[in-house]
Amino acid sequence: MKQNNSVTEFILFGLTQDPLRQKVVFLIFLIFYVGTMVGNMLIIVTIKSSRTLGSPMYFFLFYLSFADFCFSTSTAPRLVVDALSPKKVISYNECMTQVFALHLFGCMEIFVLILMAVDRYVAICKPLRYPTIMSRRTCIILIILAWIGSFIHSTAQIILALRLPFCGPNLIDHYCCDLQPLLKLARLDTYMINLLLVSNSGAICSSSFVILMISYIVILHSLRNHSAEGRKKALSTCTSHIIVVILFFGQCIFIYTRPPTTFPMDKMVAVFYTIGTPFLNPLIYTLRNAEVKNAMKKLWHVKITSESKR
Repeated sequence: MKQNNSVTEFILFGLTQDPLRQKVVFLIFLIFYVGTMVGNMLIIVTIKSSRTLGSPMYFFLFYLSFADFCFSTSTAPRLVVDALSPKKVISYNECMTQVFALHLFGCMEIFVLILMAVDRYVAICKPLRYPTIMSRRTCIILIILAWIGSFIHSTAQIILALRLPFCGPNLIDHYCCDLQPLLKLARLDTYMINLLLVSNSGAICSSSFVILMISYIVILHSLRNHSAEGRKKALSTCTSHIIVVILFFGQCIFIYTRPPTTFPMDKMVAVFYTIGTPFLNPLIYTLRNAEVKNAMKKLWHVKITSESKR
């Protein structure tokens, strides 16, 4: 990566400098990260192995769990390791890689949530045409487009980051590398870059949130014409999606749609956005979804039975 500066490494401030609190941070976020990995891998393996979870909804849930897995991995391991490190040093190249990964998988999660909303809209509002509209080929094309869109977004972000000149202080008041904390260290007027950041990341977060909320309002409105059992099943699925959308986009909009100002809660909001949400998603989608729970029970029961026979 070509450097436009004399800085070869950055020092991350982390969440706290207090030794006792650092140990608490290490323990808490190690548990969170392990839980995220186990939960999302469980969903990925279950959907991949189960014949009953072949519908488009679970096809998209597979990629949501994969995006969560990678999104959390882009920040959580360094946060956990740095909590016990006396000096939290990250090289320039590692920092830029983290910016790219953070936005690649974060944007992918946004696009997958939109695709899941589209799937629910077609399933509930156009049930007779659902198999035709949401065919396997269509789902694959939509996922490929989501990956392409995410790559374009993260490429735009990394180009902005690489153009920032760093010639002075290299202390990042954060636990990870992202454009917002990096802008504070850049030796130039960052007004236009922040405007580009808001028009890119901020616009994606805000417009996606509006689209998702409108789609779910339309879906909920159309449920009036369904039977009581159909409404209950549809509401259960949509409620899970709406909870995930509100949790994810609330923090995303707070971080990326405002002027370059700093608030005391910024790091905690970022923690919930990058680590908390990927941890909660598997719980939300499994605890509220009987089909996923039943598929998991069958899958692991078969594996335990086969192991015991050996």
